[in-house]
Amino acid sequence: MMRLWISYLQLVELFVSSLVHLLYGFYIFSSAVAGDLSQAVSEYFHKSNVNVEVKEGVSERGANDDDLPPIVLVHGIFGFGQGRLGALSYFGGAEKMDERVLVPDLGSLTSIYDRARELFYYLKGGQVDYGEEHSTACGHSQFGRMYERGHYPEWDEDHPIHFVGHSAGAQVVRVLQQMLADKSFKGHDTSENWVLSITSLSGAFNGTTRTYTDGMQPEDGRTLKPICLLQLCRIGVIIYDWFDIPWLKNYYNFGFDHFNMSWKKMGIWGLVDCLLGNAGPFASGDWILPDLTIQGSIKLNYNLHTFPNTYYFSYATKRTTKIMGVTVPSSILGIHPLLFIRVLQMSQWRFPPDVSPPYKGYKDEDWLDNDGALNTISMTYPLLPIEHPNCLVEKESDCQPLQPGIWYYKFVEGDHILFIINRERAGVQFDLIYDSIFQRCRKHAFRKKPPTMPNEIHH
Repeated sequence: MMRLWISYLQLVELFVSSLVHLLYGFYIFSSAVAGDLSQAVSEYFHKSNVNVEVKEGVSERGANDDDLPPIVLVHGIFGFGQGRLGALSYFGGAEKMDERVLVPDLGSLTSIYDRARELFYYLKGGQVDYGEEHSTACGHSQFGRMYERGHYPEWDEDHPIHFVGHSAGAQVVRVLQQMLADKSFKGHDTSENWVLSITSLSGAFNGTTRTYTDGMQPEDGRTLKPICLLQLCRIGVIIYDWFDIPWLKNYYNFGFDHFNMSWKKMGIWGLVDCLLGNAGPFASGDWILPDLTIQGSIKLNYNLHTFPNTYYFSYATKRTTKIMGVTVPSSILGIHPLLFIRVLQMSQWRFPPDVSPPYKGYKDEDWLDNDGALNTISMTYPLLPIEHPNCLVEKESDCQPLQPGIWYYKFVEGDHILFIINRERAGVQFDLIYDSIFQRCRKHAFRKKPPTMPNEIHH
């Protein structure tokens, strides 16, 4: 009887979680469509008859803006870049707070490896090459999207880039830097010094116990439970890609085009094969969730280094507190409805006693504090399987001048999506955190001399 009652509660929780996620996804999508329709109507009824003369060769930016290294904002899981979801901004419009910011659109559910490859070609230009060995092993095409011209084709050691990654985006940038160090891109003589700084905002360095709550098996961190939220997600994504509706995918794309899952290429039997788990990204494990388990993150981290000429900074968010020694959500109204249940579940998570822990020395109590998507310990700095050089920051003025090769980390009160999508929700805290990020990039993270800002030109 008790077992039936527990199963019933689990099904109720799955239904509620699925409904909340579906409604939030619909809200985001409909908001983007409504925003675009409103803009189109406004432009139609308020067409300007004023002819604006534009002088050839003159840009809106300052004359020396090209001397500024770009700041590249890399979105996390289920995220999107500029050009997707209409005028909606994943980073809540933070890209407008600096003169030179790029917001690439990467696969929202593709693996960390695939996204790192996509990010390189987005910046440098050319056709995305996932690598022959990797593509064969994972069952997808070797080549992907073509970028006729990169968004920063001059990118090299003399023209390095600042990266800011939210959630899984931070780990994407770390993998990309390691690929640059390993000279993994054919035809390009790369090095780790192409990356000037990495800033992580709620970054997924060491995995998250939420993956197990959502359906990943804690035994291996790769396979899915038969009935879970991620199974519903898997089925939905396969069907979405199979129908391959152009206008819909232009609005939002999970990023699995290189798996050729559309009805034109695989037919009805191919769809059945994918749904049964015999083909596609979910069968090969070449999608993002296995990379976000503790086991998957440890596997990734084995090959990732912290480099001596790059500046590193991370913000670890937290929405829990302790009451009489018990970890619970620190707020009710202050946590997004999408995340409240997950904050509670993660704060009570215990690794199954009959399953080997993911690493030697694992303790449940280390992983209780969280922001509803990631455990706070995971967001501080690369810790597993080897602890990287690090320094806790109480006040940012205390750690200046910054030293490269060290992970400076700071704790911030907030849930996982406080600093994205909805700028108004975070209020003044939104401006403060992005101001500090951009100021650090522009004034405290450089190799030879500080860059000259547009309003600081000296004659």
